[in-house]
Amino acid sequence: MNIAQHQLDTIADGLAENGYAVVDHFLSEDEVRRILQLDDFKNALLHFKKAGIGKSTDKQINESIRGDYIQWIDKETAPPEIKVYLHRLSELIAFVNQALFLSLKDAEVHMTVYPEGTYYKRHLDQFRKDDHRKLSVICYLNEGWQESHGGQLRMYLPEGEKDVLPVAGRLVCFRSDQIEHEVIAGTRERMSLTGWILDRIA
Repeated sequence: MNIAQHQLDTIADGLAENGYAVVDHFLSEDEVRRILQLDDFKNALLHFKKAGIGKSTDKQINESIRGDYIQWIDKETAPPEIKVYLHRLSELIAFVNQALFLSLKDAEVHMTVYPEGTYYKRHLDQFRKDDHRKLSVICYLNEGWQESHGGQLRMYLPEGEKDVLPVAGRLVCFRSDQIEHEVIAGTRERMSLTGWILDRIA
């Protein structure tokens, strides 16, 4: 199943006008469930690694800044359930390039788990010494998520703060170089496919 045209239009319009966009049902309930049934997600804290801060030689683990666990996705060996999402990202790249006259080329994506009570303090996704990340993309996998569970993505915009709940199937896309954001602590485990669209081949 391809991305619906109205979803593509919403993303392109939101990026052009506000620097971000939010669309629901980017993945269907069934697609989310199939991803969650993968062994890696079922036993995420056994398979995933503690996420660090910074890039390559500058990378460090600092639980006072971020508390998530991640596993990078290899596009070639990814299971079919994940490839459905990667295919949609490729569609999105092609459409955004055409609609906004960009030259985006590829995406890098990891599976992400935030254990209960963990967070990621306010930050920008683009590295100081590497500006190839152009758009941040997060697709949430949290079934039955309620506002009382917390775990919002908080974006800091010129007009004020914008909170987005991590509802299953919801995609958030925003400018990596412009929008500072943080992940608020949640009262339950929080899962997503998190990545960046690049202006080079990953």
